Amino acid sequence: MIPVGIEPDLRRDLFGGTGAVKVYNLDPSPMPPFAAALWCELEAGGNVGRHRQEHCPEIVLGLEGDGEATVGEQSYPLKAGSVVQLPLGSVLALRNLSPDTPLRYLIIKASA
Repeated sequence: MIPVGIEPDLRRDLFGGTGAVKVYNLDPSPMPPFAAALWCELEAGGNVGRHRQEHCPEIVLGLEGDGEATVGEQSYPLKAGSVVQLPLGSVLALRNLSPDTPLRYLIIKASA
């Protein structure tokens, strides 16, 4: 299910990765103690390159598809129901393992 009434921000080759990611900002207004809630769709076969969580700790919630989240050197499955914690300062990379279906996930950023 794709968010209705919200236009995505289309990002390509995010953090040196490959492919497109549609990012939907679910609530652009301030919502302490959270900094953002982002619904994301990574195209089939795409990946988001390694990047450090410099400003906010996060959690990534798998919604649909078959992916992998790598935090530091540890890899975790990213599929419906998966939860991946990203402490402040951790390094994250994401991969869509499917060659033909998008990977959908939710990012919840905590205020620092």
